[in-house]
Amino acid sequence: MERSETCSPACPAATMNFENTQEAYKSKPTWELLRSLMVFWLCSIDPLVDRNQQLLQLSRKLLGQKLFEAMMKMTFYGQFVAGEDQESIKPIIKRNRAFGVGSVLDYSVEEDLTQEEAEKKEIESSTAEAERENIGAVQREKKYQVQPGFGDRRGGVISARTYFYADEAKCDHHMETFVRCIEASGGSSEDGFSAIKLTALGRPQFLLQFSEVLVKWQRFFHQLAADQGKAGLAAVEIELEVEKLKESLANLGIATKDEIHNWFTGENLGLSGTMDLLDWNSLIDNRTKLSKLLLVPNLQSGQVEPLLSRFTEEEDLQMKRMLQRMDVLAKKALETGVRLMVDAEQTYFQPAISRLTLEMQRKFNKDNPIIFNTYQCYLKEAYDNVTADVELSRREGWHFGAKLVRGAYMQQERSRAAEVGYEDPINPTYEKTNEMYHRCLDYVLEEIRHNRKANVMVASHNEDTVKFTLKR
Repeated sequence: MERSETCSPACPAATMNFENTQEAYKSKPTWELLRSLMVFWLCSIDPLVDRNQQLLQLSRKLLGQKLFEAMMKMTFYGQFVAGEDQESIKPIIKRNRAFGVGSVLDYSVEEDLTQEEAEKKEIESSTAEAERENIGAVQREKKYQVQPGFGDRRGGVISARTYFYADEAKCDHHMETFVRCIEASGGSSEDGFSAIKLTALGRPQFLLQFSEVLVKWQRFFHQLAADQGKAGLAAVEIELEVEKLKESLANLGIATKDEIHNWFTGENLGLSGTMDLLDWNSLIDNRTKLSKLLLVPNLQSGQVEPLLSRFTEEEDLQMKRMLQRMDVLAKKALETGVRLMVDAEQTYFQPAISRLTLEMQRKFNKDNPIIFNTYQCYLKEAYDNVTADVELSRREGWHFGAKLVRGAYMQQERSRAAEVGYEDPINPTYEKTNEMYHRCLDYVLEEIRHNRKANVMVASHNEDTVKFTLKR
């Protein structure tokens, strides 16, 4: 690929000056800047931040509810929240648009739970009935099980909302709120964005289990690639020889030769004599249906086994309801012309979140990029994830939508990996994360240049990344 490494005088990166505060703040009246100065100064005082809950409760008692709410709207609430409903946010959206600034509507309410309450909710909602009763052999990896001490997912996270499962009615309430956000975005601005989190829409137990299934099958693919001497290649570059693959599966006892032959012919796979990761994913889709208890390969026993010995009827219904809620939100986004961003979350949830979002993209991104997946570039696997999904969109002809972030859970992810005992999923250095971000962004920008069926949001506060994007 050829590209210019220098920026012409007309290039926005050459003329953009991040030190020009007059230009940066021209949309803000003086009183808003003074409020910002005061709020951020207060936020820098550690004792105030550490005791914020106690101070808020004391202020509410001393001032009374009405005066307390008025004070909050003039200060912290006014600084960080656009408004309480669709009508109250319209003036801010309109003013921002006058200065060329778009809006992303985000539902920012969290439950006020103590650490003990959060831990209890997480453990209850992430543990299957079969695990509670210890029925049968449960072949679960530690990473994809709820871990005492890390049940409160708010720990070490300062820039992302956290939802804890209460019951199905609460998930329906979250869905209805997200619907109203989508409607507000569509009614308040053109080409609007709205953001959702999948942990708000269902029981996290399903996300943990489905993530483990996906990771185990992908790991199995890479092991088979290593057996064919293709280790170390990028995920989308690996092509397995189909006959050798069939032989390996039969030798491992995963299925009989006839069954394996039927797998491939039934899916019309391997006709070229080779099979890549995307073919592999479509092959295993029919091996891991919910009704089949999320089957995974067990290389010790040489069998394809259920992840859990059984699901209850209610657990099966909870999984299906989560998918139904996602479908409702995607249809509402399509109907209102709003782009729906699915936020990234912790790595033990993320494979399932990404896969479910991908399925929404395949269904709803046929004419326009309505559904956006979020890629965390502080992860070692970020480039493989981006390239695989772009390649799938190219093959199937739908619009790829990506939001690129660095990531919000680094401290929590690293301490959990070290304590529980699995590989740290985060890039080792800040520089490696920058390199990964620019590599992923570069790949998507090239796709846009050649294909025009891709959209990307550069979700970054990083000055170098903004300049890199404008330069490209």
